[in-house]
Amino acid sequence: MNTQDAKRVLETALICAQQPMPLRDMRALFADELGPDTLRALLDELMRDWDERGVELVALAHGWRFQSRPEMREYLDRLNPEKPPKYSRAVMETLAIIAYRQPVTRGDIEDIRGVTVSSQIVKQLEDRGWIDAIGYREAPGRPALYATTRQFLDDLGLASLEQLPMLESSALNPGAMAEALAGQPSLLEPEQGALALDGELEIEVSLPVEAVVETVAEVPAEPVAETAAEISAESPAEISAEPLAEPGADPVADSPAPLLSHSEPAADAASEDTPHEPS
Repeated sequence: MNTQDAKRVLETALICAQQPMPLRDMRALFADELGPDTLRALLDELMRDWDERGVELVALAHGWRFQSRPEMREYLDRLNPEKPPKYSRAVMETLAIIAYRQPVTRGDIEDIRGVTVSSQIVKQLEDRGWIDAIGYREAPGRPALYATTRQFLDDLGLASLEQLPMLESSALNPGAMAEALAGQPSLLEPEQGALALDGELEIEVSLPVEAVVETVAEVPAEPVAETAAEISAESPAEISAEPLAEPGADPVADSPAPLLSHSEPAADAASEDTPHEPS
């Protein structure tokens, strides 16, 4: 098979794929006749071929996919006018803390936020596949250590944790973390007036719109996403991504981490935030 035919086959497979396609699947597509270097060269050509179009080829944590460009969202939203669900302040800050300070325990999150973190918040993030327990801290009760997942990166349209917005060391507080996530126009666009001063931080979530317009809520849930230790060497993220924090890592280490994307209807903030009494 010549290069042009191989590129056409690869392009068709990527357009028709329902999920990001990893290199191992691309190799299977050609019965292992094409190696990783050849496939990457073809992918680079495809990226250039689509450079002037409304759809782009991007590398994510789980593989490669075609998706609409951010500037097309305004028009595609007219076909799907329903507003996406919003996160409550509690969910947003919890996810932000895990993303920027992982691995962390619920106790760590409570110490940073100053309020109790309900199990409902943690379960909501786990059900979405954005966080996972990657181990346990050797402390009384052996609390679970939470970190973000590759699914989280995919939903944000990112290939690695390094692509998350950076924070000044003086801004490592829940509010600043949450605002940093919300400040990414290509990922999250706060609704007009959503960042109100009443303490109820509601952020409208919007993910990259693919060629076939569908929201994350419509995508079948996948099994719990792999932890950093399970990330395949064939992932496109291998080129620039640092591995996620190891289970035994220091929870206060400043390691960049993933953020957010789709969301489910926020739970009542009053039931999520209970003042945290220091022990």
